[in-house]
Amino acid sequence: MTLLVSSRQKALGAYVVTLTGELNGKTYPVLENKLDQMLEERPTVIVLDMAEVNYLSSAGIRVILKTKKMLATYNGKLVFINLQPQIKKVFEIINALPSMRVFKDLNEMDDYLDRMQRKVSDASDQDF
Repeated sequence: MTLLVSSRQKALGAYVVTLTGELNGKTYPVLENKLDQMLEERPTVIVLDMAEVNYLSSAGIRVILKTKKMLATYNGKLVFINLQPQIKKVFEIINALPSMRVFKDLNEMDDYLDRMQRKVSDASDQDF
């Protein structure tokens, strides 16, 4: 099985990366290369849309955790949407989900991001 990776800029500093296929020991370099390119731009948010990912191995987990660690060095975030049950189970087994944001879909994530930005904006307005 192969892994297809596509990306688009959602907003300034925010990217959505859509994965299709298996993320395993043979396919992880495709994702790793794409994410490494993005990290050079220091994005604030990378969203991994995993609706079409049907298998995740330790090699894929390594790429994801490496990306999360790199983003954290400058307060960037890694977010997941559309996790399939078997993929969510893998993250639960390795105890990774509590430290990562997971959303049902892009709309739920957008609503959350809007609320957070309004909260920051409102706090800034109160400082004056």
